Formats: sequence, C-alpha cells, structure tokens
Amino acid sequence: MKDITFTPIGIVHSPLTDPRDAPIQAAYAEAVEGRIEIDAAFTDGLDSLAGFDRIWVLYHCHRSSGYKLRVVPYLDTVEHGVFATRAPRRPNAIGLSCLRLLSIDGPILRVAGLDILDRTPVLDIKPYIPMADHFEVSRCGWLDQVADMDRRADRRFHKDSPDEKG
Repeated sequence: MKDITFTPIGIVHSPLTDPRDAPIQAAYAEAVEGRIEIDAAFTDGLDSLAGFDRIWVLYHCHRSSGYKLRVVPYLDTVEHGVFATRAPRRPNAIGLSCLRLLSIDGPILRVAGLDILDRTPVLDIKPYIPMADHFEVSRCGWLDQVADMDRRADRRFHKDSPDEKG
C-alpha cells in the first residue's frame, strides 16, 4: 500500500491541555467550549456551514504514539481489539468528535462539547445530518457488559505516558 498524507485544515484551541482532564467523548463534554481555527486556504469551505447545529470533526490524535492491536479502553478494565474501541492509539491516529457549532466568525468556529486536546490538528469537518447520521441500535458490543466508569481520559494512550496499559 502507498503512504497517505493529510494536510491539516486547521487547529483546535481548547482548554484541555492534559489528557487526564479530557472527557473521553464529546457527549461527556457538553460544557467544554473552544475554537477551531481554519487555515486561510480553506475558509471558503466554511460557506453554508453556519446553518448546522452540529459538526463532525476528524483530527489527528497528535499526543498519541504508536499502537497496539489489543488495548484496555477507557470504559473497561479488559483488553479488546483496538477497532472495537475509540482508543486514540491506533494504526492511524485519527479521532472523530461530534461537536455543537455555536458560531462562525471568519476562520474561527466556536464549538461546545469539546473533547479534543489543545493544539490538535484538524483534518476535516462535515455537517452532522440527523437523517443520515442517526441509527437505532439494539446492541453495543462489550459496552453492553461494562459498569459505569470514569468518563475522563488518563495518559494511557499519549506520547508522554510511561503507562503501557494501552
């Protein structure tokens, strides 16, 4: 296979600087607000985005290093295949968050529900479309068996972590 190269379209400005303080998913971060600053070369792509309540943000998990195919995810104490988790330490360190879009001012998107660390490179933005993005489900894999756990991250998946759990 060929290598794939991505060019970031912007950067996240977030109050979340320490992975241990970050909510593990946007749904657990409703009160966390921040900004996404889009590079000038890509601002025309923001046209008509202001009419959406939510956006999908794809980003590079720049604080993650390497990967393992079996990890202990944040919501469990048991190993699972990395593709059955949302752990950031994966073969391609790509993150996905569904954020609330509060406003757009030029190249600056003000967002809420932010679970992304400060200075994270943004790879893409797409509108959340309920008729296409919402599915009823009857099962949720290993999560169906997990007790309620802490919904904040720790350092297990980040570059500066001596912890080798994940």
